[in-house]
Amino acid sequence: MATDRRSAKHPLDHQPEAVTWARRQAGFTKTQLAKEIGVSLSLISEIEAGTRNATPANLNLIAAALGCPRVVLERKRDQSEGDAA
Repeated sequence: MATDRRSAKHPLDHQPEAVTWARRQAGFTKTQLAKEIGVSLSLISEIEAGTRNATPANLNLIAAALGCPRVVLERKRDQSEGDAA
C-alpha cells in the first residue's frame, strides 16, 4: 500500500511551524535552505508541512544553516510522554 505524503505524520520529531518560522527569520526561502543543506526542495516542503519527519541529522543541518539551536525546531513533548516516576 502506498503512503500518502499529504497527510500529517505523527509523532514528528520536529515542530513544522518552528522550522518555517526559523527559516523566515533567517531570511531563507525553502529553495535556499534546501540548497544550503544539500537536500531537495520537496523534502524541506514536506518537513514544513508535517508530512515527513526530519531526521536528527537533518534537524542538525537545518538548525546550523538557520543559526538557531536545534531545540527550537524539535517537537515539544507532553508531560505524559516523559519519564514515568
